[in-house]
Amino acid sequence: MPNQQETREYIEQDDELIDVGNALVSWETWEYQHHERSRTWYLIVGVIAAALLVYSIAIANYLFAIIVLMTGVIMLINGMRQPKREQVHITDMGIVVGDSFYDYKMIKDFALVYEPPIVKVLYVDFNSTLRPVISLQLEDTDPNLIRESLLPYVFENLDREDEALTDMLRRLYKL
Repeated sequence: MPNQQETREYIEQDDELIDVGNALVSWETWEYQHHERSRTWYLIVGVIAAALLVYSIAIANYLFAIIVLMTGVIMLINGMRQPKREQVHITDMGIVVGDSFYDYKMIKDFALVYEPPIVKVLYVDFNSTLRPVISLQLEDTDPNLIRESLLPYVFENLDREDEALTDMLRRLYKL
């Protein structure tokens, strides 16, 4: 639920409370999008994985076989795990996502992709190429309020108009 009141936010890091500024906008979102998968989905993925295993053994590419097995185990474990709810706060000093704080100095730009009811995402890109772009689901939060809160501190990337390809593939194939 969005919150417009200004309150001081703190996060705990190394057993110490760190001041991360006044909250401008706050909402709660899922750690990641969890997809309900049917038995048919698991059957299709199992058949594809088995075919890839047989193929990799037939061509004697055992490393690929190990990668296919590891991917299957990871997908199975993640499928059983339920995501947690995380608090997101846009403050006057940076962005807080759960227990992580991203100072505005670290952030290169942001983009809002808003195509309700399916796609409502805030993308945050960083100056470091080693840090991946984070995507935050907006849920019922007003994107204009987020834009107004971020514009004084960070550039808006107006070139990004569509959701990231990886996000689209995850959503379409329930990965």
